[in-house]
Amino acid sequence: MKNITTKTAFLAVSASLLFALSGCKVEQTEEGKLPNVEVKADGGNLPKYDVETPEVSVGTKTVEVEVPTATVEMPNDPDNKVTDETDSSKK
Repeated sequence: MKNITTKTAFLAVSASLLFALSGCKVEQTEEGKLPNVEVKADGGNLPKYDVETPEVSVGTKTVEVEVPTATVEMPNDPDNKVTDETDSSKK
């Protein structure tokens, strides 16, 4: 019961604040200005590195690959009998 009362009170306060803030009128009375900032800095220096990369050689070679063959039996083939029956013994 306490949880419901807390939620109800929160919703009531939120609704009243929303109603009060929606009636506010805001007018700018003065222009904004950025602050004056002076920056003095000397040039920096990035670190230097000596890097030795490995040698990579890329090439191609011809390889023979055996490609499997597939046999497809089409339903319109007179030697292939297609029926609507299913064999329930094969699972």
